[in-house]
Amino acid sequence: MNTDLVRRAACLSALSLLAGCASVPSVFEEPGDAAFGEANRQTMMAQVIDPDPVYGGPMITSGDHAADAIERYRNDAVKEPETISTTSGAGGSGN
Repeated sequence: MNTDLVRRAACLSALSLLAGCASVPSVFEEPGDAAFGEANRQTMMAQVIDPDPVYGGPMITSGDHAADAIERYRNDAVKEPETISTTSGAGGSGN
């Protein structure tokens, strides 16, 4: 009698676990909500500043240029970087 009760309890717990697995949507299925994952896509897009940057002059990447920059750093004559605005303002009130 005791083993029969244990078998029934094991079957019932296995069936309840199986029913729980059947209700979880699969990874390969299309989500029911059209906006599924929208927060993730918005976060990724917010991290992109300018996908096609335009520079004012030619890019100089040479050892001489780096040596000049190090020498200016040592002599405390570092060139100030240009200010770049990344936002264009549109103001509003929260009313």
